[in-house]
Amino acid sequence: MQLKYKIVILGVLPLIVSVLFICVLVFAQSRKLEEQQAKLVESSIMAAKKAELKNYVGLALSQIAPLYDSGRDDPETRQQALRILSRSSFGLDGYFFVYDRHGKNLMHPRQANLVGKELIGMKDKNGLPVIQALLESAQNGDGYQLYAWEKPSTGLVTEKLSYVVMLDRWGWMLGTGIYIDDVEVATLKSRQEVASGVLTTVLAIASFALVAVLVVFTGGLMLNFTEHRLADRKLSALNQRIVHLQEEERSRVSRELHDGISQQLVSIKFQFELASLELENGQGRGLENLRAGTARLGEAIGEVRRISHDLRPSLLDTLGLSPAIDQLVREFEQRTAIRTQYERELDDAQVDKEVSVTLFRIIQEALGNIERHSKASAAIISLSTSKGSISLCVEDNGVGFDPGLMDRSHGIGLRNIRERVDHHRGAFGIFSSPGRTELQVEIPVQRA
Repeated sequence: MQLKYKIVILGVLPLIVSVLFICVLVFAQSRKLEEQQAKLVESSIMAAKKAELKNYVGLALSQIAPLYDSGRDDPETRQQALRILSRSSFGLDGYFFVYDRHGKNLMHPRQANLVGKELIGMKDKNGLPVIQALLESAQNGDGYQLYAWEKPSTGLVTEKLSYVVMLDRWGWMLGTGIYIDDVEVATLKSRQEVASGVLTTVLAIASFALVAVLVVFTGGLMLNFTEHRLADRKLSALNQRIVHLQEEERSRVSRELHDGISQQLVSIKFQFELASLELENGQGRGLENLRAGTARLGEAIGEVRRISHDLRPSLLDTLGLSPAIDQLVREFEQRTAIRTQYERELDDAQVDKEVSVTLFRIIQEALGNIERHSKASAAIISLSTSKGSISLCVEDNGVGFDPGLMDRSHGIGLRNIRERVDHHRGAFGIFSSPGRTELQVEIPVQRA
């Protein structure tokens, strides 16, 4: 996939994810708001209906107050009061009812079949003993009771809210009720209004997101082709540099093999041939030349080991970083006579394999630069850990150089060090003056 399309995807995907998250959040909040508004509407309507019921019962009490306050308890007075209550009504389904203390119906203007019956044990569809609950609410509660009852105008059982009071002297329970199916309708309407508002909001967010996606997509397609070509040129240059480095490394190994191993092997071959002739002719120097050739062969084997160690030190794989650096320092001192001090405050277990190779190669490259350019007599290598990173410092007392020329020079040593450090997202610095050159490297430690 091309870079510009990747950039477009990276720009669009977070936007789409954000919009989806916002939509989910809006839906969640809307559900919560919907429930709160529905409860608020229901509680408001129920409060209004309770006040309405209380007023209706107060009106009924005022109608029979002359009879009740007269102090008469004879059957004729009570029947007269029941007739007054039976004629009182409000709305299509509003009426009053009367029960005695034992749950016997004394008056019901809409359901005459209930009059005279003991209904104390009657239950609604939810299993609630309706008359018993009404009596308890009138005697001990606030007078309000919710239950299911048949609605006269439709013949259907629906929820009803009643308000009852006790007429203690007559032993009556007087009450009325309002069917609250309209509360459910109002609540449903409230929910629908909230849902409609949420849908409008989500559509607005989706429209904005679509416009934003189109803008990002169009912008991505209109990326500057010059930048694209520049990236291609950089990639081409990087590939060329890799090939160049491979060729330089091959040339170096080739030179070492030709100038070192090859010449030594040719010299050994001549010495062995000379020794063979001298031994055939019985000359005494044959054994001496044979021994000299054997010594030269040992030197050639050592040279092979050195080249192999430069390519990939075996101690780095078998014993770890510190022993490999120790061997590198010893060989450097023997080869150059430059006193080299190695200081370490680092446990090899703290360093993974890739970082170990990087540190070893940086030290190897730094020592090579000291050998070739510094004219130093002493060098110090220190390796330690601090604040989540590995710190490496290589210092020498050589002639120094101008670090500003480093990037413009044709040498690859310091550039290789910088690239190795950059690979690990580390920090690299070099400070130099006559008599002192210091190379500093910090590589972050990857915690397991």
